[in-house]
Amino acid sequence: MSLTLDPLDLRIVDLLQRDATLPIADIAERVASSKTVVWRRIQRLVEAGAIRERVALLDHEKLGFGLLVFAHIKMARHGRDALPKFIDAVKLLPQVIECHTLMGDVDFLLKILVRDIHEYEHFIWQKLSQIDGVQDISSSISMSQPINTTRLPLKAR
Repeated sequence: MSLTLDPLDLRIVDLLQRDATLPIADIAERVASSKTVVWRRIQRLVEAGAIRERVALLDHEKLGFGLLVFAHIKMARHGRDALPKFIDAVKLLPQVIECHTLMGDVDFLLKILVRDIHEYEHFIWQKLSQIDGVQDISSSISMSQPINTTRLPLKAR
């Protein structure tokens, strides 16, 4: 169920996507509305779950995580418990920063962040391949990220 956003909501959300630390007064001024209206709109978006979190986006390379890997995981079986148990297991691995369930040749796509190839090798052998039901792991190493954003493609109508 998607939430319908009017043009004012879209302008507010666009500003928040760019900088979630903006004071309500600044947002209100930029969207030509009152602080009360802007605050209420933001609260409605939070309560509806449209705004899930307000976080700081960190530069992984500057913090020493130089290797970004996409791991394609194929499971040996697809029983009632196999896939949920895999998801529960990868939730415990801090190196996994995204997990996608896929349709097609592989079951999961994991976005994994580690310091270097040696750490990734250890992660594969000691953690990922040890999860019950994992049949095959295929890895793709990201060489660069020409596009890297968290902003949704919302446009005011």
